Amino acid sequence: MPNTNVFRRADWRTTLNRAVRQCASSLEAADDQAASAAIASMLAEMGETLGIDSVTLLECSGHSTTGHDWQRSPAAPDEPAVGLSMLLKVLRPHTFDDAPVVIDEHHAERFPGARTLLRRASLRSAVIARAGIGLQPTCVWAFGTERADPDWSDTLVEHLQLLGDIVAGALQRRARKERPSPTAMPSVMASARPQPLSMSRRPSDIVGDSPALRAALNRLDEVASTTSTVLLLGETGTGKELFARALHAGGPRRGAPMVSVNCGALPPTLIESELFGHQRGAFTGAVALRQGRFELAHRGTLFLDEIGDLPLDLQAKLLRVLQEGTFERLGSSSSQAVDVRIVAATHQDLMQRVSTGAFRADLFYRLNVFPIRLPSLRERIEDIPALVWSFIRKRQGALHRCITNVTENVMAILQRHSWPGNIRELENVVERALIHSPGDTLTLDGSPAGDEAPPPPGDGTTLMSVERTHIQEVLRNCGWRINGLGNAAERLGMHPNTLRFRMKKLGIVRHESIRQRRSGSYVAADVGRRAC
Repeated sequence: MPNTNVFRRADWRTTLNRAVRQCASSLEAADDQAASAAIASMLAEMGETLGIDSVTLLECSGHSTTGHDWQRSPAAPDEPAVGLSMLLKVLRPHTFDDAPVVIDEHHAERFPGARTLLRRASLRSAVIARAGIGLQPTCVWAFGTERADPDWSDTLVEHLQLLGDIVAGALQRRARKERPSPTAMPSVMASARPQPLSMSRRPSDIVGDSPALRAALNRLDEVASTTSTVLLLGETGTGKELFARALHAGGPRRGAPMVSVNCGALPPTLIESELFGHQRGAFTGAVALRQGRFELAHRGTLFLDEIGDLPLDLQAKLLRVLQEGTFERLGSSSSQAVDVRIVAATHQDLMQRVSTGAFRADLFYRLNVFPIRLPSLRERIEDIPALVWSFIRKRQGALHRCITNVTENVMAILQRHSWPGNIRELENVVERALIHSPGDTLTLDGSPAGDEAPPPPGDGTTLMSVERTHIQEVLRNCGWRINGLGNAAERLGMHPNTLRFRMKKLGIVRHESIRQRRSGSYVAADVGRRAC
């Protein structure tokens, strides 16, 4: 039995990473025998590196489980092997929390029979961590040792859980490849068959489980398997392109390309050429024929981002393509047929732009077949912890960081911020914090708000002043209650988090009176506090 702690090797993290990476890369293409051999080799290297006595990986698929065990001292030929996989099966891994658990003489009350199974496996302590993304684990790690005082440090356990997610992802991709088609249709037809998205099959980049996000995902699920035009509405930074890619991936055209064009990022003189292409010699510099985005997206999906910025003259040409399915390249007199699914997105109020003549009404109604509103981050603050950890996992490797802890105070600060830049702003704040955090705890680099400040009070004649006065009057009538029945947000017809954001932007703060200050009965109202 080794008498050193789990950090006996200085390069333990590098060795574990290499072992898991090699196993994950070989799992997807390997047959069952080769896959089992790859997992066995990985478990052996992990056990030897950590100086422990038993390592188990349990695959959970529906109601069935498959265990892979490595033991430093295998059982004698005439004795039944009792590995950690038996312990995991008895303890029903689907009941574990997200956080890893330690089972030993002092931490076994939650799991009846655990001590007996540990003794049968000649172990005194084990740590168990679920792996995979979803309501139930797809894999469970278990690491056991004969030592009475193992060094199950938070750094080690968090890293093992992260490695478990990598292996679980490789096993899931392998299972999807091996899953047989429900019918014997040809592969081309099978790939074109619509497969609606579901909450369990959503793209990994769409993180969160708030009611507002679930409502948007349900709308996406309804329309993904069709070829209908979709209009994505929402503030800048809410993830409209992620939703567009999810629509394409879940629809019948996913075997064809998805082509994106940002209508607000190109000068008006180039947008027409980008959309429809041009013939050679159509204008100065057109030295060769060029295909436009519509041609490139033929039989696929065309994502028109910031459609509200499209110039009026091009709106008419776009409307013709949507109505007739034909277009003409610049410099050409012949029409070409095209078959594309349109997914458009904008952060602007298109109805307001229609009323001012900046956007064609007929084009708006052609695009507004199935609108999906993406919630702002202010409406889904309960998703912020999951988003923060997602960004940490995404960026910490490139920044050479290993964050294993985010304090409650940091999360509270992030959840109080109004996030005018939405998820994009949160990602930038987390990356800045990663750069500022050399240790294992995330430390914010200043306030998320930066130099943001509320606007000046004004003279009462601007639209902003009128809005401020109206909101203050409603708040006073409601006793400054933002949540609850008959609250100010309900009377104003907006979400409570939206009201908090408007209050911060307009500089609305509840001030205490002299009587309240003297009586000590006043509690200052923090417009960013969720208890309002």
